[in-house]
Amino acid sequence: MRYEDEVKGKGKQIKGAAKEKLGKLARRPDLQDEGAGEKVEGKVQEKIGRVRRKIGDAVEDIGEKIAG
Repeated sequence: MRYEDEVKGKGKQIKGAAKEKLGKLARRPDLQDEGAGEKVEGKVQEKIGRVRRKIGDAVEDIGEKIAG
């Protein structure tokens, strides 16, 4: 899937935000820290996916120009 990393990254961000808030409400710093870490992982994964997609689009464009 073309947007797989972007979608999975966004999902990790949402899951991390939920854990972070739950940890804050439950006064569990460990859970709060775990959620913050997941949010960061998700942002990185989403950005990597975006870069991969843009590189793939650029390669396709170059291929079309060469073929055409």
